[in-house]
This record gives sequence, structure tokens and C-alpha cells, in this order.
Amino acid sequence: MVRAAEKRLRIDGRRPPTADTVAAIGTVCDGAEDSGGPGPVVIEVSGSPESGWTGRLTVGLVNKWERALRRLERLPVTTIAVADGDCGGPALDVLLTADIRIAAPSVRLLPSVVDGATWPGMTLHRLAQQTSGTAAVRRAALYGTPLDAARARALHLLDEVTDDPAAAVAKAAERTAAFAGPELAIRRQLLLDARTVPFEEALGAHLAACDRVLRRSTGEAAT
Repeated sequence: MVRAAEKRLRIDGRRPPTADTVAAIGTVCDGAEDSGGPGPVVIEVSGSPESGWTGRLTVGLVNKWERALRRLERLPVTTIAVADGDCGGPALDVLLTADIRIAAPSVRLLPSVVDGATWPGMTLHRLAQQTSGTAAVRRAALYGTPLDAARARALHLLDEVTDDPAAAVAKAAERTAAFAGPELAIRRQLLLDARTVPFEEALGAHLAACDRVLRRSTGEAAT
């Protein structure tokens, strides 16, 4: 599942989150946080759960899973997700945490349905936060209506749809190689907060980030 040395992770959406899956994400995050290198984390996602997939889940495990996703979402390196075929359950969860989302034309995003309703995990939150609002994803969020590649791309849930995902990943990795470290994580967090934090409250965080840049630039100019 994990090739930590390459900062790679594979998520099979057909299977529910497990303690092993949470640990796999933790291993990749440890490697990305400790390496100090600019290389991205590449996550391959595919598969959608079948009925009964929640049978062994507990609220405690779901909490650990969501916290692992949040950690992945805050890494000081670029995260690139590569999607193929149907993506639901854990595969969709992870896809929506990535900075860059690349997909094959066959991809379909499938919010999972459990006992006549969609699974109420944080994917619903991300779907609404990352699009133009609840209206854009209402049918998917409420009824599990699939989002094909074209629709997902139009909603900006995917960045690129291509017949050659491997080449697209290589280009994305090259393009983002210079962006890594705490400053990348800070910019990402400012973006994540923008939909929910009012201007007056956000201003302090933005000014603090500007101050860090100015102090660093001044220090470099003085040496």
C-alpha cells in the first residue's frame, strides 16, 4: 500500500478505512514531514465500496481516519492524486484532500450511500467547500449521483483529465518542485479558511504570513 521512500500511497476505495490504512497515511506523512525534500506525495486512488462496507466501522475509527486526512491535507509538500475508474469511499475522501487532482477519462466520483442516504463524512464538507457551493453538488451530496470526469472537471474537483496520467504527474511534480516547506502549508491553510473566515478575522493571519516573508527577505538581503 505504501512506498514511503517514493512518497507514494495507494488507496483502494472498495475497502473501508482500517487501522492499517490510517497507519499507511501516517507513514507517508512522517516521510514527507521529515525528509525536507521538495518532492510531492503521489496518491493513486480508485475503487468504490460495495453495500455493507461500513459493517466494521466505529466512530472512533472514523475519527482517526478523518484526522489522518486532515494531516495529509496540511503537509508541507505538494500532494498529487491520480484517479482512475470509479472513486468512492476512502478513494474519494483522499482525492479531495490533494492539491492537484489528475484523472483518467474513465473516472467517476461516487459519494457513498449507506442505508438509503449518503455517508455523512467530511467529504460532504469538502465537496461544498471546494465548489461554488451546495447547489453545484446537491444531487451528488444528497443522492450519491455520480460525477463523471467532465462534470468533476467543470466543478474544479479535478484539475486535469488525460489519457496519460503518468506524464501529467511528472509535469505537475516538475512544476511544483520549488514549492515546499512551511510556507506552502501556510498558503494552503489560508485558502482553506477563505470560504469560512470573515475578512476581518482572516486579515491577521495574512499579515502574519506577509511579515514572515518580509523578515526572511530582509535577512537574505542583509547577508
